[in-house]
Amino acid sequence: MAGNQQAKARESGGPGAVSRWMQRTMNARMMRKVRRGRGRFMGMDVLILHTAGRRSGRPRETPVSWFPDEDGARLVVASGGGSRDPDWYANLMAGPEHAAIELPGEDAVPVTPYRLEGADRDDAWERITAAQPRYAKYQSKSDRRYPVVRLIRR
Repeated sequence: MAGNQQAKARESGGPGAVSRWMQRTMNARMMRKVRRGRGRFMGMDVLILHTAGRRSGRPRETPVSWFPDEDGARLVVASGGGSRDPDWYANLMAGPEHAAIELPGEDAVPVTPYRLEGADRDDAWERITAAQPRYAKYQSKSDRRYPVVRLIRR
């Protein structure tokens, strides 16, 4: 990436080249663990989220932490620590028909994503931060409100 492009990535809240390389490496390692039935990282449950690139249409897989919700649904938080929503979130919301999740040691199943708003989001956020206080800490350092998404099996 040329110097000008790196500066734009930093200005837009995106990660630099080294950070992206590290993220890809760690994501690949985490997905191998999940597929072998070991879906925990730093005390959090992890699943593999399947989406399609919103511009390319190519399949994407991203390990994300999840939290249980009513009726077997899963909650995920679009954190990522930057000033903009992570790419997986933009892909998920742009192409919900492509969404699927893989739980540890299981095959992928299609899901429907719902972005939570208002009291539903507040209630879910309270449960998430009670289970993992680090999310409240991350949120306090960001200038955007982290979206919370409910994933329901189709």
